[in-house]
Amino acid sequence: MGIIPLCFKAGQDADTLGLTGHERYSIDLPSNIDEIRPGQDVTITTDNGKSFICTVRFDTEVELAYFNHGGILQYAIRNLMKQ
Repeated sequence: MGIIPLCFKAGQDADTLGLTGHERYSIDLPSNIDEIRPGQDVTITTDNGKSFICTVRFDTEVELAYFNHGGILQYAIRNLMKQ
């Protein structure tokens, strides 16, 4: 699907949330990719049950299109194939 850039909320970081980097994360994104919006807040849940809010750092609709296509390379190839 691609990489989802996330940003901690103000005043939070891995230390304040008690994250070690060894967790597995579930990101609560809308099931329909067209419902994701730039700057949207999402809930992150770790495999040990810890939950917190992050901001999705898709800042433009173009970045969302890249993500939807699986990355910028796939996006560019699909556009070239259409021509």
